[in-house]
Order: sequence, then C-alpha cells, then structure tokens
Amino acid sequence: MRILFLGDVVGKTGRKAISERLPSLIEQLALDFVIINGENASHGRGLTEKHYNELLAAGADVVTLGDHAWDQKETLGFIAREQNLVRPINMAKGTPGRGATLVAAKNGKQVLIVQGLGRVFMNPIDCPFLAIEEAIAQCPLGEMADAIVVDFHVEATSEIQAMGHFLDGRASLVVGTHTHIPTSDQRILKGGTGLMSDAGMCGDYDSIIGVTTDEPLNRFLTGVPMGRFIPAEGEATLCGVVIETDDRSGLCESIMPLRVGGVLGQVGL
Repeated sequence: MRILFLGDVVGKTGRKAISERLPSLIEQLALDFVIINGENASHGRGLTEKHYNELLAAGADVVTLGDHAWDQKETLGFIAREQNLVRPINMAKGTPGRGATLVAAKNGKQVLIVQGLGRVFMNPIDCPFLAIEEAIAQCPLGEMADAIVVDFHVEATSEIQAMGHFLDGRASLVVGTHTHIPTSDQRILKGGTGLMSDAGMCGDYDSIIGVTTDEPLNRFLTGVPMGRFIPAEGEATLCGVVIETDDRSGLCESIMPLRVGGVLGQVGL
C-alpha cells in the first residue's frame, strides 16, 4: 500500500497548492491513502470546517491537527462528528474529537492514524508515549490495522526520534510535524517502521516558517509584539513523505521524501 503524508498546510497558499497539485500526485504516485496535517490551514492558525472540507475534496483521506487545534473556535463544534479529523490523543479526558481513527483506504485496507503532541518545549500535556501505545494496542498492526501512521507534533527532533524507536515494529510510519522545516533523515528502522523527524510544511518558504518576515523579525530583534503573524502568500512547496508498506506485515518497505513546487529543491517526482 502506498501512503502519502503531507506536513502542516499554512494558510491560503498552502490550501491552493493542495487543491491544484494533490489530485495529480495521487494519480502519478498511485497512492492508496493520503494524510494531511491541517492545523495551520485557516489563516495560519487552526482549521475551519470549510477549509477541512477543501482538503478532503482535494484528496485527503484524513486530516490531523496539533497544538493550534482550537484556534478556530468552530472546530470545537464540528470535530465531534468528523471521523476523518484527528486531534492530539494525549489531550485531557473529555476533549472533543478523537486522537485516533481507523479509515478504509481506496484499496479496502484499514489504516489507523494516531496523533500525539510532544512535551519538550511545549505546554504541559499528558504523556504521548503511553497514550499512543494504548491506541495501537487496541488496533494492532497486521491484525486489525493494515497500516499505522503516527503524526507526532513536536518541537524537538529528539522526541520524535524517541517515539520512532519506541514504536519500531509496531507502526508503519512515525513522522514529525510542527516545525515547518522538512528534514532529510527519512529511513526505515531495524524493526521495519519508517521514521522522518519532520515532514515540513505545505506553504510559502520565502517566509519565516510560513509567515511574512516583518513581524517575526521584529519580535526577534525587539521582543515587543507590534502586530499579528500573517501567512505568506507566494508559491507554496508541498512537503511530505511517501511510504510503501508490506501487504502482510504492514511495515514500511520504502520511504521517500516529497517536495513539489515553490522555492525548495524538488524531490520525489
């Protein structure tokens, strides 16, 4: 099975690139399943229902969130009824929505998607390792799930590395989101789990992590906020990772970074 994971979609330019490029990528790469991190898709912070539906219409099978899950208040209302929208599993008990979901791929295979939120340099939250392990134990790879993809939303590459090794042999792919910078460390661990520290963002890289440069520079130089962050609107680069899984075990057989469009070097096509 071929699975594409795309990193954080940032603002209008990221959504436009998804709508324009994803349908042809699905065909060119013969993809069976697509996961997109959409936590910055609406004006750079959070995800509205309209923009969630745009990502689904473009070809996403599942959309994940992150630490900005509730920045668009309407998300609190519609997330409960959306099986294909996943927020961090280690949020407090009683939080709306779900942290894991089992969804059928185009080929009929069952894919479990789990998202966790890191704790290093992040706001206090429950343990992601135990929460993700419990979700996988309830739907094991090669038994109830034909593939398992874990989106780990983290600041520290050490934490995503730890999660990869913790789940090695029990997940198809462990991939980082949140930093908006694609890493080049994609590999298959000894137990057969694909790992990449950050998928990167789907947004304008002529920016500071997807934001026009003036206000971030001002805050670095002065420490005094003078305005809000505004998503950059130049041509986006779609960044992510493609894996192919073994039909019997569900483990990763190949892993390839993907970078298409915009100012970054192109990889994967």
